[in-house]
Amino acid sequence: MRTQGFDKVFGPGKVAIGVIHLAPLPGSPGYGGDMEGVIGRAAREGAAMEKAGFGGLIVENYGDVPFHSGEVGPETVAAMALAVEGVRAAVGLPVGVNVLRNDARAALAVAGVCGAAFVRVNVLVGAMVTSDGIVEGRPAEVVRLRDVLAPGCLLLADVMVKHARPLGAATVEEEALDAAERGLADCVIVTGGRTGRPPEVAEVMEAREALAGAVRRVPVLVGSGATPENLEELLGVSDGVIVGTYMRKGGVAGAELDPERLAEMGGLVRKYGGRTGE
Repeated sequence: MRTQGFDKVFGPGKVAIGVIHLAPLPGSPGYGGDMEGVIGRAAREGAAMEKAGFGGLIVENYGDVPFHSGEVGPETVAAMALAVEGVRAAVGLPVGVNVLRNDARAALAVAGVCGAAFVRVNVLVGAMVTSDGIVEGRPAEVVRLRDVLAPGCLLLADVMVKHARPLGAATVEEEALDAAERGLADCVIVTGGRTGRPPEVAEVMEAREALAGAVRRVPVLVGSGATPENLEELLGVSDGVIVGTYMRKGGVAGAELDPERLAEMGGLVRKYGGRTGE
């Protein structure tokens, strides 16, 4: 189910993408007034994750709670561009962008300006009731804009994304098929119900089996809850994992990286797949 574009970015084997949780950015309630510090921390985290063995990185404005349900402000776009460029300058890995809660337009703009390899879109198709309000997918707009602003940039799309419920009746199978076939996603992501919680293995398999017979066969990533205890199992039913929360101090999302947790997860990433697939 691996696509040529996906393999071109990440290479063969299982994919492990590390998440850089940015500190609060300008315009958000928690911003501390030190943008250079935000960029420096992001660059250090990226370099540490690369050294640990991750095959890709994604930069997201995790510290900007509460999130906008629609477009973010221009100050966020500007800050994200600086942070992403700072990370790209510090590493040799594919770098992606996720502008929370669901501003794909902003993410694509940053990706196009900074040369990012992929963007994550939490709601590409359908509509979800989230903690931030109703979030509606706009695949026609997103795909066309991608081809203008960031040609070749991969679209990674969540299905039944965390902290959300579908506005109407839906299943993982239906959402995965719609994301791939009607949203033209290059990859789908299955998460647990909340940050740091893994999805049910059966849900990951449901998405993968559905896409095995789809018109567009795309990879399936696990987008939350990977730990040393479940990493082998999750990689066994998916094409890779996106890891963020476990590697942070106390296993708390948004906290600083914990060197011991990062080394532990990095060792397992190398063992079970990582960027080389060995």
